[in-house]
Amino acid sequence: MKLVIQIPCFNEENTLPETVKDLPKKIEGISEIALLIIDDGSDDKTLAVAKKLGATVVRHPHNRGLAAAFSTGLDAALKLGADIVVNTDADNQYPGKEIPGIVAPILAGKADVVIGARPISKHPHFSPIKKVLQSLGSWVVRTLSGTSVPDAPSGFRAFSRDAASRINIFSSYTYTLETIIQCGVKNMRVVSVPISVNSDTRESRLVKSIRSYIVKSVLTMGKIVLLYRSFRFFMVVGLLLFGVGSALGLRFLFYFVAGSGNGHIQSLILAAVLMISGFQTILIGIVTDLIAANRKLLEEVRAFQRFHSDEDRQKL
Repeated sequence: MKLVIQIPCFNEENTLPETVKDLPKKIEGISEIALLIIDDGSDDKTLAVAKKLGATVVRHPHNRGLAAAFSTGLDAALKLGADIVVNTDADNQYPGKEIPGIVAPILAGKADVVIGARPISKHPHFSPIKKVLQSLGSWVVRTLSGTSVPDAPSGFRAFSRDAASRINIFSSYTYTLETIIQCGVKNMRVVSVPISVNSDTRESRLVKSIRSYIVKSVLTMGKIVLLYRSFRFFMVVGLLLFGVGSALGLRFLFYFVAGSGNGHIQSLILAAVLMISGFQTILIGIVTDLIAANRKLLEEVRAFQRFHSDEDRQKL
């Protein structure tokens, strides 16, 4: 059983050595542990430090963002033959001693994805507003995904080989929310385990300001809803528009039968506009569902290719 620990990095020459030093060297049930560094276009000595630490390094020629670095890491980890992939941060926020705990449910066959849940309410470095936003965001993700993840933004997580093969990241901001919703849509078994955290070594690069974080998170979740729940979204909106239009049409019909329809022509026009808009929105929902079915087939093909090595595919 091979474990690959992937660490996305951007200008982490100072924190990376301590993070790697903290990683476990042996884990019960794991025969091999490999270290994978994804250098996301760093302009400091991150690349040299990673090579000195003996890690396998994959490098982006320029900074593409955390989501892209995470996705690149999954692809590289699978090519390295990973049976389990653990993703952790380069700033040493997540203690290496917690890794055996998050891989345990996968080793036991009880989970496909495991997410480390930080003690947010007791975290001394989280401001009150950030704690509220984290809780609210996690609730929204739980609602959309149908999972019970208490700490959706946590980047400390483990994936089985099958789960890693089936994950596809479309967001350009962060992978944390999308992966959970995607796991829920694909009926993966997602569990959370409580973890401790280390003291902050630097300011968060993802949360540059509360306002920016809120705007980007809302936009990201909106895109995710349209991507994974498009049929439900357009059907609800379409039926609502059609229903309101029908009610206005019935109202006009009532007054028309009563002999005073001439005074309610505006209602008839509005009813027609709403019903037509609702019908078109429902059609859009049907089309997006057909597109989603096609995307699902393509994702299954890609997952098969990522899961199996070239030698395996030749044998099949």
